[in-house]
Amino acid sequence: MQNVTRLCHTKSIVTVNGKFPGPRVVAREGDRLLIKVTNHVPNNITIHWHGIRQLRSGWADGPAYITQCPIQTGQSYVYNFTVVGQRGTFFWHAHISWLRSTLYGPLIILPKKNVAYPFKKPYKEIPVVFGEWFNADTEAIISQALQTGGGPNVSDAYTINGLPGPLYNCSAKDTFKLRVKPRKTYLLRMINAALNDELFFSIANHSLTVMDVDGIYVKPFETNTILITPGQTTNVLLKTKPNFPSATFLMTARPYVTGQGTFDNSTVAGILEYESPFHSITPLKKLPLYKPVLPPLNETSFATNFTKKLRSLATPQFPANVLQEVEKHFFFTVGLGTSPCDQNKTCQGPNGTKFAASVSNISFVQPTTALLQAHFMGQSSGVCSPDFPFNPLHWFNYTGNPPNNTMVGNGTKLMVLPFNTSVELIMQDTSILGTESHPLHLHGFNFFVVGQGFGNYDPNEDPKNFNLVDPIERNTVGVPSGGWVAIRFLADNPGVWFMHCHLEVHTSWGLKMAWLVLDGKLPNQKLLPPPADLPKC
Repeated sequence: MQNVTRLCHTKSIVTVNGKFPGPRVVAREGDRLLIKVTNHVPNNITIHWHGIRQLRSGWADGPAYITQCPIQTGQSYVYNFTVVGQRGTFFWHAHISWLRSTLYGPLIILPKKNVAYPFKKPYKEIPVVFGEWFNADTEAIISQALQTGGGPNVSDAYTINGLPGPLYNCSAKDTFKLRVKPRKTYLLRMINAALNDELFFSIANHSLTVMDVDGIYVKPFETNTILITPGQTTNVLLKTKPNFPSATFLMTARPYVTGQGTFDNSTVAGILEYESPFHSITPLKKLPLYKPVLPPLNETSFATNFTKKLRSLATPQFPANVLQEVEKHFFFTVGLGTSPCDQNKTCQGPNGTKFAASVSNISFVQPTTALLQAHFMGQSSGVCSPDFPFNPLHWFNYTGNPPNNTMVGNGTKLMVLPFNTSVELIMQDTSILGTESHPLHLHGFNFFVVGQGFGNYDPNEDPKNFNLVDPIERNTVGVPSGGWVAIRFLADNPGVWFMHCHLEVHTSWGLKMAWLVLDGKLPNQKLLPPPADLPKC
């Protein structure tokens, strides 16, 4: 635990090695990482290495009660994994309750030695990590919300590298400053580690060139603003001005909002300042300060156009190996709903119910035994069931008038896939309690985003427009508000793999499920055995 002060408010937070945000982990493609985590706090802890595929090493993935039981107070666990075929910007974060509000940090995978970027080497590389600051204890916030059934309190500020910046009260000194030289190119490794908000980001009077997302190189394109959802990373090149501009520039981020609920309607700012030449006598504080113009809070058209520009490089060196034929087709609905209030209680959700969220109307019930452990030991019976539905059990007009019954079912159900199955998954937003964008994160795999659209997915017409040439490859994708997204992946990684909304409030309400990928026939297609120090439940 560490005392940290933001917005003139001091509180004790969970940190790694006393740092907030946590320490940067840097490795190379092909490296094996051994990271020992010792728990010195009262809370149970797990750490997830977000975006790392964990080929056959599901024991190191980190979501609590999915691939491991949590590390209890006074206990240690060694995360042991090899980075195979990946390089780029990732991040690590706690994967239990809301502890990732303070437990997160950059995970940077450099190319192998003597392998260049597919662009000119930048002068400097700088992580830019977005987060959310809560004056109150986040564990108390979500605990109270789950008890009352209402929406949880929203954050008090957004942060860049842990700092809220000058637009908040009492925060001028807590401002991230990016000091640059003229005529240089900087690689900004951007990570959205915020709990619950998608963010627009822009730097005044500067354009950004998007070079990769989620560790996948893209066809570069220039933009003044980027959109980044929780769980996503984006690498951009910033080219500085040819001469000292006699000005400083704000870089700001604020939310993209699609839902009906309350949200943190504030703006985080950092400052881009040029190193002053020796002959300049104007102090930096007296220079004019320029502000960027961000899209309106609910600018879905910008969000749509931005995501449409993202295309894989699809070169011989960095191919887009998108599946052309698919064996298994799945259609999942994602959205909000309600669950009954406990007996003799009044709840703060819609019409006296509790807020809930679900995938295909199944709100995930967290087991008390880790699913991967139960599967490996052949003890899944009574822990989970292998019957997650291929399609919704009840069809309705998903984006039209919502049905009268908003209640969700619940259970711990897995979708089982034989090794090497080719999968196409359509994820459809629903209008139950209002349409909303959902950033869905799949553990254990990258996937290709082959299509997306608004309204209800049409299985006869929409596949005709799928991009099977150079679709973007990701690990986290926004299901559009009032729309659908189509992804394809190859189930070539045995284990139990979590899939969930990266808005932590929706995950807490049950918008999550898990895939079980069975072992293949060959030794190198089987899940590795568990480590000896695997935490006990």
